[in-house]
Amino acid sequence: MPISGLGVARVLDSENPEFKKGDLVLGMTGWEEYSLITDSNLFKIHHIDVPLSYYMGILGMPGLTAYAGFYEVCSPKKGDYVFVSAASGAVGQLVGQFAKLFGCYVVGSAGSKDKVYLLKNKFGFDEAFNYKDEPDLNAALKRYFPEGIDIYFENVGGKMLDAVLLNMRIHGQISVCGMISQYNLDIPEGVQNLMNLVAKRVRMEGFLTPDYYHLYPKFLEMIIPHIKDGKIVYVEDIAEGLKSAPAALVGLFSGRNVGKQVVAVATE
Repeated sequence: MPISGLGVARVLDSENPEFKKGDLVLGMTGWEEYSLITDSNLFKIHHIDVPLSYYMGILGMPGLTAYAGFYEVCSPKKGDYVFVSAASGAVGQLVGQFAKLFGCYVVGSAGSKDKVYLLKNKFGFDEAFNYKDEPDLNAALKRYFPEGIDIYFENVGGKMLDAVLLNMRIHGQISVCGMISQYNLDIPEGVQNLMNLVAKRVRMEGFLTPDYYHLYPKFLEMIIPHIKDGKIVYVEDIAEGLKSAPAALVGLFSGRNVGKQVVAVATE
């Protein structure tokens, strides 16, 4: 049984009347060159003048995740102070750009000097820092947010979340997209500063992107003009060939990738 994951594929044959030979589709596929797909949750791609890989990222689940997680879950206001962890990743880079377009002050954290450079010089974040260079994350956040954080887009968990809890403003919002620092731990790290949720009346909400699939047309209507106008940019890390997939997957947990990690099984 092959591993499954989100993929872009071309239909070779179909018994579903909604899809015909030659159509491009987005949905769950196997880590294989040819897949038999019976899942009905397939989107037909009406291809615009962008790389097909964009439908794995900015025009696919990561893009919709950023859109729903920021606009729907965070309920932002112009001028909010926004912090994004794992900010150079597939979702984080878009959340930061959405927040800037909305008129927020945005700071991101990442795991290398090159990624910090990208955040400030390509994605337009106001500030960014390398969390690996910060012995005290609480002090780092106080340096970048002396008045506190209104919105935290959570991708990391663990020590980063604990430090953020100390720096949230009253009635702040934490949108929990993921906690990648915890996924491979035998015993997840405990979070000690949760009382700040009470004292500061902070709302912390997790979400899953499939709950917002109904917003996909609205999302495309917003994002495509911004891509064409150059107001939003996107960075991908493309590994060539199916044989590169295991190493690409493992690399996610050490931050080896820059931007959305994609495996190109075959070229157009």
